[in-house]
Amino acid sequence: MSIELPGAIAAYFDNDKKGNAAAIAEGFTQDAVVIDEGNTYTGRDAIRKWMANASTKYTYTVEPFSIEETDGKTVVKSHLVGNFPGSPVDLRYFFVLDEDKIAKLEIIV
Repeated sequence: MSIELPGAIAAYFDNDKKGNAAAIAEGFTQDAVVIDEGNTYTGRDAIRKWMANASTKYTYTVEPFSIEETDGKTVVKSHLVGNFPGSPVDLRYFFVLDEDKIAKLEIIV
């Protein structure tokens, strides 16, 4: 099933597939926040390092399969498969957008 994602979110997933941490970080606002696995990353540099670590530590594929708007957030459900503990898993990505950038992202199982 194909879904249509807003530009900034589509770019996030496209760059994740390419393993391009720098391009992912550029898709966030300067002071954006990411919350993943109990850790908080604030600012583009921290986000770039978080994503670079994830892409070197594990090999995975991510496939968004649903999208909805809830409480001012864009919630994307995605199927993640790879060589990490607990694979495969469906994750929920809670995006808060600020115009054409991501201001906040929280990833939850």
